[in-house]
Amino acid sequence: MRVIGVVGYPASGKGEFSSAAAEAWIPVVGMGDIVRKKTIERGLPLTDANVGETAHMLRNEFGMDAVAVLTAEEVKRLSSPAAVIDGIRGDAEIAFFRTVFPDFTVVFVEASFEIRLSRMMCRNRSDDAATAAELSARDAREDSFGLKRAAEAADIRIRNEADCASYRAEVRKILGVVE
Repeated sequence: MRVIGVVGYPASGKGEFSSAAAEAWIPVVGMGDIVRKKTIERGLPLTDANVGETAHMLRNEFGMDAVAVLTAEEVKRLSSPAAVIDGIRGDAEIAFFRTVFPDFTVVFVEASFEIRLSRMMCRNRSDDAATAAELSARDAREDSFGLKRAAEAADIRIRNEADCASYRAEVRKILGVVE
């Protein structure tokens, strides 16, 4: 199975990458979805603070690759020649995935802080940052999980600051989707 892992800071375009994959019939497993599910199982509302606390709790209790372990279980259940893992947050997760999936590629999606903040304010997800200070704090939390090191370990880098159509065309090339 060919597995593509997507890493990037909040609102960089990981979800758009995954949407393009899903449109090409490539299944997507979202690591953030797994953390949100665990947050709900803890009886907590889906706020940035609660989701972040759950992510910390999982990593503190089970190791820095805890969410990757749960994600890999979901990916292994798929009967598909390819899959996308959306939302890698750290280098420990990449190291784990590389031991589990022999054909594993990491894509780092980049976008400026200003563009990411603007996207968060538009999409209005309950666990999104609403201010620059909140996004900076969230970026710092993601870095504490090893996101910066995960970005450095990427096999492919893609910038997502142009129009959506251009970005999606680049994503389709990475996915190997013929237009």
